Amino acid sequence: MATATARLARLPDRRPLLSLVAAVLACEVVGASGSVFTTMGLESWYPSLVRPALAPPNWVFAPVWTTLFALMGVGAWLVWGELSGPDGPAARVALAAFVGQFVLNVAWSGAFFGLQSTFIGMIVITLLWVAIVATIAAFYRVDRRAAGLLVPYLVWVTFAGYLNVGFWLLN
Repeated sequence: MATATARLARLPDRRPLLSLVAAVLACEVVGASGSVFTTMGLESWYPSLVRPALAPPNWVFAPVWTTLFALMGVGAWLVWGELSGPDGPAARVALAAFVGQFVLNVAWSGAFFGLQSTFIGMIVITLLWVAIVATIAAFYRVDRRAAGLLVPYLVWVTFAGYLNVGFWLLN
């Protein structure tokens, strides 16, 4: 296992740029798949809800999620690059956790917007939050930079959890 200092100093330039682009695009595409559910409720149901305090305007969500999915892609790419090294077993666990949290991410859109259920959305986002924390911990064991790239995602999902609870309480 590489020392923490050596791991932080190592740059990913030994991996092909194409694999980085592929990882980011894969996260963007998977992340965007949740928008199928979002559009189901965005037109009529969502605008009818009483909005919690601090709810941002709708236009904020697309650039934030696009940025977060890109950061997630870079983090996954860093971990993926360790699969063939001494941290390979830990990298496999970390990537499995990553896939699991991504499934919950898309499931939240399905619950909240697709089913139009603030309550089920609240349950899913709680599970998502726990899964993100577990993924950050798993990434940390492989590459601290990768774990750090998921922190903004955790912060945003925490905020989204606040909004979800607010929608549930107000509606």
